[in-house]
Amino acid sequence: MMRRRFNTTGVCVPALHYMVDTTELIEEIAGNYVDNGEYFTINRARQFGKTTTLELLYQKLKEKYLVLDISFEAADDCFVSLYALAQGFTNKVTDALEESGADKQLKQLWKEPISRELPLDSLSAKISRLCKLSEKDVVLMVDEVDRNSDNQIFLSFLGLLREKYLKQKMGKGSSFKSVILAGVYDIKNLKLKLRPQEGSKFNSPWNIAADFDVDMSFSLSGIAGMLKDYEEDYHTGMDLSELAAQIFQYTNGYPFLVSYICKKVDEEIAGSERFPSKKEAWTKEGILEAIKLLLKGPNSLYDDMIKHVTEYPQLRDMLNNILFEGQEYVYYEYDESVNIGKMFGFIAEKNGLVTVANRIFETQLYNYFLSESLKKSDSQREALPDRNQFIKDGQLDMDLVMTKFHEYYTSLYSQGDEKFTEKYGRKIFLMYLKPIINGVGNFYVEDQSRSRLRSDIVIDYRGKQYVIECKIWHGNEYNQRGEDQLAEYLNAYHTDKGYLLSFNFNQEKNVGVKTIEHKGKTLLEVVV
Repeated sequence: MMRRRFNTTGVCVPALHYMVDTTELIEEIAGNYVDNGEYFTINRARQFGKTTTLELLYQKLKEKYLVLDISFEAADDCFVSLYALAQGFTNKVTDALEESGADKQLKQLWKEPISRELPLDSLSAKISRLCKLSEKDVVLMVDEVDRNSDNQIFLSFLGLLREKYLKQKMGKGSSFKSVILAGVYDIKNLKLKLRPQEGSKFNSPWNIAADFDVDMSFSLSGIAGMLKDYEEDYHTGMDLSELAAQIFQYTNGYPFLVSYICKKVDEEIAGSERFPSKKEAWTKEGILEAIKLLLKGPNSLYDDMIKHVTEYPQLRDMLNNILFEGQEYVYYEYDESVNIGKMFGFIAEKNGLVTVANRIFETQLYNYFLSESLKKSDSQREALPDRNQFIKDGQLDMDLVMTKFHEYYTSLYSQGDEKFTEKYGRKIFLMYLKPIINGVGNFYVEDQSRSRLRSDIVIDYRGKQYVIECKIWHGNEYNQRGEDQLAEYLNAYHTDKGYLLSFNFNQEKNVGVKTIEHKGKTLLEVVV
């Protein structure tokens, strides 16, 4: 018997793969959209489960409707002319009718030839006859619809659907009960499909579409349910709620990332030298090890993210300022950078502000920006200390990391531009830190603490976590609050030691390294 696996490629099949229960999601789409006769687009980022959702929706809808399930994935030749479009669409629907078990009369009617002189009129008439004669209402589902969405022929296809939708609403003809188009790009706004230098196209005939605001990310309970299915097969003794929460914290429910982490734990972490059994792998430490493999990449999701960040300089600047300077940007979807980042899945809204969609993407962006900066800074790269001195018995000597940063910063920036170092202090520290933990550990910055004045950096290294509060010095009273905040934060991480890094730009300043006891915690304070 073939065992079920976690799947990260193609469509997920319940009999073959461990899956989050999407019953409520499918019921919501079917009930609120299809049954109400809506035409709509499911546009989500790559590897966000669109194809699997369409398949599950197809299985649900076919009980009630005649569902024509087609794809434009390999359909470039359909968009060279209007006749090619009409004939190509006809061919795809012919296959869908065979798959759906439609009666012989419908299939024969649909095979009537397309007029070369008036191909769209001919196709329109075929659709009307099909929908009128079918005993069931007809639903059209098109996957990968945005493959040719910057093509004028594609606009003609949308125009045909729009015209038939409006006539049907006015009682003047027969057409599809519902049309579902799935892809990455929002075809309501075709300018985003073009390269920035190619200008803009705002006029899309798809203005009839209903807004599709269904949350397709995996919920915390959904992830726990998937792990429960796995646990029933393997009896690892894992803490379902704890591990589901950990996975959710890093992914925010992004389907590919959730499945990837689980797949790595199941197939690579379990049975490794550090985690010989599944019981040892399905732990917080095993999840962190899987996250480390995920962050190493490469994968097509990261490739896409870096490509789009490079293509759109304003998006790049916004992300850089959010991550390294703590700047805040209002989440306004008509801003092109926000719209693009949201569409590709690596920007989200939080309390009305722009934020990176999840901790995995954030760490990947940090790594990208830091690597680019290190390439450009010969002096900083050459001054980096030998990383081997910081590793003792396989663990990170964090006290030495912080102490050496004081020496490193002083040698490079003590006589430097204070405005520059005040603006980029956090970035300078992370550029120093990254080569030390690279390949073995990772770090992230707590979103709720990121501001111009302070941030909390958490390092994951071989299952152990280190918490660093990084801030700009604003007097003893402010420093006292920083110590209080760090002590409270250490409680949340169940650890008794933390690190406080202060950038002091006063003329008369006391710099150095000291250890203090504060509220039952040991704090190593570094002032530079």
